[in-house]
Amino acid sequence: MNRFDRQYILNGFGIDGQKKLRNASVLMVGAGGLGCPALLYLAAAGVGRIGVIDGDIVNVTNLNRQVLFGEKDLGKNKAEQAVRHFQEKYSDINWEIFPEFLTVQNAQELIADYDLVIDGTDNFPTRYLVNDACLLHGKPFVFGAIYQHEGQVSVFNLGEEGCNYRDVHPEMPGPNEIPNCAETGVLGVLPGIIGNLMALEAIKVLSGYGEPLKNRMLYFNSLTSQTYEVELMPKKSSSAPESWSVLENTDYQQACGAVKEMTWKDAMGKMNQNVAFVDVRELDELPPLVCTGLMKIPMSVLDSQLDKLEDAEQILIFCQSGMRSQKAAQVLSETYPDKAIFSIKGGINDLKS
Repeated sequence: MNRFDRQYILNGFGIDGQKKLRNASVLMVGAGGLGCPALLYLAAAGVGRIGVIDGDIVNVTNLNRQVLFGEKDLGKNKAEQAVRHFQEKYSDINWEIFPEFLTVQNAQELIADYDLVIDGTDNFPTRYLVNDACLLHGKPFVFGAIYQHEGQVSVFNLGEEGCNYRDVHPEMPGPNEIPNCAETGVLGVLPGIIGNLMALEAIKVLSGYGEPLKNRMLYFNSLTSQTYEVELMPKKSSSAPESWSVLENTDYQQACGAVKEMTWKDAMGKMNQNVAFVDVRELDELPPLVCTGLMKIPMSVLDSQLDKLEDAEQILIFCQSGMRSQKAAQVLSETYPDKAIFSIKGGINDLKS
């Protein structure tokens, strides 16, 4: 008897299916609301080698859905803490930790080393980067996303005539066309459900058991507990980069209309310089921040007070979670295209953690 006994005896899966999982490798991009539950079941199922890449740190607002973390993990890197959780549970998995973000500089080398990629991110630039890198490597990837009460799952780039993400969304949207859960909210159980479905799809692809969601998108509504599927069709032409040199020279952040971001650590290092710190929260939002060069310009009146920032050499913008500050940075970048304008990543929530 061993911990995979209940999988061995499953009709059609058997020892061969388990051996395939044991010999397989998965790269999890993002150890957040989707990545945490997916990792739980990939590890439990016995995938032999799992890499986790995430440059973000745990903050207190993550804890309602990122179930691998607790209060003791606040301020620590997500990839490192996620892997540490599993190293204490399972000795038969080869874990690899990448405490960084996926970029055009590291995507080729990282993705080449794995059989399958799971995209657990929540932003469009990384999503398109994962898709394009997997296309160039000929690797399948499992996609999942959530928005308020709905989640969706699919498997892209799987075998011949398999759809890729650009077949569904050819044009890169702006960063604020679809807000993430920091702005719209989410019940923690929804990413748990979608993350588990992503793990299921990965296990099917790796083991050859069942029918993966190739050329199909599964939708789940958490308010009604209803699901439905939409058939996807691969397109003959694609806007994806045709070579690694093209990919490495693509600015995915800029292509998606994203603004530049800065961490609080780097922002605080700019104190006493000619830098405007702009708080775009409403006047009654807590906690307050006291710092050199602070200006309170609520998002609701920003358009009428743009002239207040005319003399600043650099503008660093923050809000509660980092979403409104991105929108404000876009507005200011259009008004002052020659200024260095940054949104402070994670907002006050990250500073508190």
